[in-house]
Amino acid sequence: MFKANIGIIDIDMGNMFSVLRACEQVDLTPVLTSNNKSLNIYDALILPGVGAFGEAMKNLKRLDLIYPIKDFIANGKPFMGICLGMQLLFSESEEFGSQKGIGVLGGGVVSLPSKDRRDNVVKVPQVGWNKIIFNKEAGGFPILDNVKDGAYMYFVHSYYVVPEKKQNIATLTDYADVNFCSSVVCGNVSAFQFHPEKSAEQGLQIYKNFKNVVLHGRKNRND
Repeated sequence: MFKANIGIIDIDMGNMFSVLRACEQVDLTPVLTSNNKSLNIYDALILPGVGAFGEAMKNLKRLDLIYPIKDFIANGKPFMGICLGMQLLFSESEEFGSQKGIGVLGGGVVSLPSKDRRDNVVKVPQVGWNKIIFNKEAGGFPILDNVKDGAYMYFVHSYYVVPEKKQNIATLTDYADVNFCSSVVCGNVSAFQFHPEKSAEQGLQIYKNFKNVVLHGRKNRND
């Protein structure tokens, strides 16, 4: 039986091994990679990450991965960003001053507020479980098949994305009186502010769905 080869992009920024294990659990074949010349050998790519936006962009530039990632996405193969990996796909971030991102998705990355509307101090970063609510205006997305509206997912972040195209927002989440975008889908790109690999069965369902998206895309390219 065919197994999809998944490249997990290693930029020395966090949670690669938990992502690798989640892929293995759903019968994908994951490989850690930072080789800019071989990204296109994979059926799909995942960009995970935890930490500072600017440092991650420095690592991407040092490894000469920015244009290979853009080329991979332009070729139509499935691509997933997770946590910082989601934020890096956007045009820019305000973290520690203005920072340019990869720029395959329009929009910016902004800080969670330190206080709510009642001037109560809010814990930042958000660490722990929170609900994701489907964006009904955008319709359904295959990457979220069999995931419950209102499912709890695990978050660790101080910043969130503000997409230019609201129709790309797949789910929203409330924190500190902010109803922020917690996942996006745009063509062959899906990205999550939360960590599906740390979010129990509902998070693992996203990896199962990613596998289905990858296999469907490969079949279409071979037909």
